[in-house]
Amino acid sequence: MFRLLLVSLFMFSISSQAAPETIWKAGTAKISIVPDEPVWMAGYAARTRPSEGVALPVHAKALVLEDTSGKKSVLVTADLLGFTARLSRVVAKRAQKKYGLPRERILFNASHTHSGPVIDRQLAVAYLIDDKQWAAIDRYTKALEDKLLDVIGQALKNMQPASLSFGRTKAGFAANRRKSFGPGPVQHEVPVLRISGKDGQLLAVVFTYACHNTTLGADFCKFHGDYAGVAQKQIEDRHPGGVAYFVTGCGADANPNPRGTLDHVNRYGSELATAVMEKISGDLRAVSGPLRTVFQIEELDFATPPTRDELKKKLLHENVYERRHAEEMLKIMDRDGRLPTKYPYPLQVWQFGPDLTLIAMAGEVVVDYNLRLRKELGEENTWVAGYSNDVSAYIPSLRILKEGGYEGGGAMIYYVQPGPFAPNVEELIMERIHKLVQQVRPAK
Repeated sequence: MFRLLLVSLFMFSISSQAAPETIWKAGTAKISIVPDEPVWMAGYAARTRPSEGVALPVHAKALVLEDTSGKKSVLVTADLLGFTARLSRVVAKRAQKKYGLPRERILFNASHTHSGPVIDRQLAVAYLIDDKQWAAIDRYTKALEDKLLDVIGQALKNMQPASLSFGRTKAGFAANRRKSFGPGPVQHEVPVLRISGKDGQLLAVVFTYACHNTTLGADFCKFHGDYAGVAQKQIEDRHPGGVAYFVTGCGADANPNPRGTLDHVNRYGSELATAVMEKISGDLRAVSGPLRTVFQIEELDFATPPTRDELKKKLLHENVYERRHAEEMLKIMDRDGRLPTKYPYPLQVWQFGPDLTLIAMAGEVVVDYNLRLRKELGEENTWVAGYSNDVSAYIPSLRILKEGGYEGGGAMIYYVQPGPFAPNVEELIMERIHKLVQQVRPAK
C-alpha cells in the first residue's frame, strides 16, 4: 500500500511538470514566403544568377502570447537574411492599425539564411544585378508585407489556453569564424521555450542558436532555410499541429563547421532538432507572467566618415564593391550635404514574469554581447537574440572593432554604411540595454 502511494505521488509529480498551469493564451500560424517568380537570393555577393527553384520551402511565422492582463505580444520569424528597418516599421504600423498591437509588443527576427530572397535594397552594393531584377525584388517585398500582416492575423484567430516553460540544451556545430585573429569564443547553448496546450500537447517551441545560416554556399541557387529550416521542419513533422520558431542568436562571428553541402545542412538541422525535442520532452521550468515589453531606437556613433576627396579616390579602386560603395556615399553627400554620423539602432526587451528576460538586438551581433549580457544580468534568466527588427550592419564588440576584419568594419561597405562604428559602440549598447531591462524587470 505504501509503495503504491509512493508510485502515485511520483506519477503525479511528473504529470504536474509536463502540464504546467495554463495561465497564458497562445496562437500560432505560418505562411509560405516562396516568391512567385525567380528573384535574386540574399547573402552572397558571388552569386551570378537568380533563384532556380525551391529545395526547402521558406516561411514566415507568428506566435501570439497573451498574459492574464489580456495584453498580446507577437513574435514574427522568417526565413530571410534579415528584416530591414523599413519593412519592420511598415508591418508594425499596419499591425497596430489593424489589430491594435503596440510597437513594443511586436518582435521581428530573421533566421539569416543565405538561401532566401533579397528584400528591399538590403546589401544592395553586394549584388551586381539589373533593373529588371530589382523590379522583381520590389514586387516580392510588397507581397511579403501583406503576408507578414496576414500571418499575424491568423495567429490572433488561433488563440487558446496555454502554458510556457523554459530550458537550455546544446548543439555543437557552430565555430568561431575569425580564424586569422586566433581562437575566439562561440556559444553552443540553445535556449528553448515550450508552449503547451491545455491537454499538454505541443503548440509551439521557440529556440535560439548563435550561428550563421551559411551551410549552403553561393553556388546553391534554390530557396532553403538552411540548418534552421531543417530543424524546424523535423520538429513540426514529429509534433503534428505544433509550430517551431527559430530565433537567431548572437552568431555574427560563427559559421557551421564544416559546411558546403546538403548533407551538412541535414546533419546540423537534425542535431539541433534532436537537442530541442529531447529538451521539451524533459524537465523545463514554468514561465509566469505578466509579459512586460519595451522597444527603443537608440543612436550609435559612426567613426569619422570618409571625405568627398577620399570617396572620389575610391571610385578608381580595383575592388568593384569598394567602387560601388563610394558611388553610393557620394550620392548621399550630394543629396544630404554630408554623410550620417549616427546609426538608428533598435533594442527590445520582453520580460516574462520575474524570471526570464528576452533581449532582442538589431543587426548582426557578435557573440561577445551574449556572453557579457548573461554574465551581468544572470546566466539562467537571460536570453539574447540578434538579427531582430533591423539587419543593416554588423554590431562588433570593442575587441572585434579593434581587431578589424569583416565583422569589425569591412562588411559596412555591403550594408551601404559610411564606415565602422566609433569605439564607444559596446559600452553604449550595454548601457542602454541595462536601462531597458531595469524598466521591465521586477525589483527584487
